Amino acid sequence: MGVDAGLYTASDTPGSRAARVYLQLREEVTGGLVTPRIRLAEERLAQRYGVSRTPVREALARLATDGLIERRENGFYVTTPTLSELSDLYELRVTLELRGIARAREDPPAGRHDAAILAAELDRWRALQASPPAPDPGFVLLEEQFHVALSLASGNPALADALVVVNQKIRRVRRYDFLTADRVASTIADHLEILELLRDGELDHAYHALHDHVGGSQAMVLRRAERGLTQLALHSGLS
Repeated sequence: MGVDAGLYTASDTPGSRAARVYLQLREEVTGGLVTPRIRLAEERLAQRYGVSRTPVREALARLATDGLIERRENGFYVTTPTLSELSDLYELRVTLELRGIARAREDPPAGRHDAAILAAELDRWRALQASPPAPDPGFVLLEEQFHVALSLASGNPALADALVVVNQKIRRVRRYDFLTADRVASTIADHLEILELLRDGELDHAYHALHDHVGGSQAMVLRRAERGLTQLALHSGLS
């Protein structure tokens, strides 16, 4: 297949093409649109994204480094996490989530959460409570945005960056947490409670509310990991 230069603009460099393919394919992988049974063939992907095979090859290498795909004998496939791996990632997520409030509790005068971020999130989640979205795996993206916003509001953007990485790795599994109206409603209510406690400076209560929300105990982490893997298997045709 020749280099399709006619598709590129002056700013569409080889590096930017690889980055574009990487970002698009990462969204498909983490969003559950690519199952572990589908081989990620370079030529087919190049045709889909309108690029040569070189950017695709670079994108696949980055996704493999991220741990989202793996090379097998005949090509790349989406990884299927083991229960142990998933449990470790869930535990790391809980640790990152709670650290934002923990650092504020350690130094309350300096550690108050950013009021503007909290106010924006309160507005967003009140609107969602007033008009709840239908149950859908895509709700996980709203849920992730909430927790990243909390980390940013705590004043440590590195926590938010680390949380984004972990979320990407477990999104394929967590997206099946939001398939019922009750689950969506309880998540919205939890978020509002946590935000209101933080707004009011009730850091101890906010910490415990967030702990309960994310399943802070190791037993709960393991149960959620097991449930997530079961749902992934059912929806990916791996059971």
